[in-house]
Amino acid sequence: MNIQSRHPTTADEFLRWNEGREGKREFVRGRVVEMMINVTRRHWQLASRLMVQLASQLGVDQYDVGAAEFGVRTGEGVRFPDIMVEAFSKDGKALAANSPLLLAEVLSPSTMADDFGPKARDYLALDTLQHYLTLSQDEVRAWLWSRDDRRQWTGPEIVEGGRITLRIDGKPVFVDLDALYRGVVGN
Repeated sequence: MNIQSRHPTTADEFLRWNEGREGKREFVRGRVVEMMINVTRRHWQLASRLMVQLASQLGVDQYDVGAAEFGVRTGEGVRFPDIMVEAFSKDGKALAANSPLLLAEVLSPSTMADDFGPKARDYLALDTLQHYLTLSQDEVRAWLWSRDDRRQWTGPEIVEGGRITLRIDGKPVFVDLDALYRGVVGN
């Protein structure tokens, strides 16, 4: 007997359907999209270091800072950013964030067009989002979109080294690109 599971048609169905499944996928505009599950050492190093930098400044009692295993709801489905910051939540059973403050992606050749195109549009449409940051894994370079005082998006600003100052809920948070990339790429 050939049993086929029905693919989900809503974000809620996707989150339930995807729970416990092996592999990585997103739910984008009504479709299940298979994602890359293996990343390069550089990708892993940059994402890990960024998470540590952010968590050490924000603190675990006010903010949740995490990696790609936890999703974020978008107007078009569910995405899994490399790094996410959200206000601390006691809802331990949630399968996705609803109100991210910062989302970050480490660029890969296979995801670059999506990270700068459809994924960027999905992220920038989120009302709560304050910053979207993408990092090159081949050179010390970041692209930063930020909301201004009128809640309009600016950017992307291209930063090649030094320190980026973010404001998360008005609190200054620093991303030290030189420390982030130290030993990872030729610097």
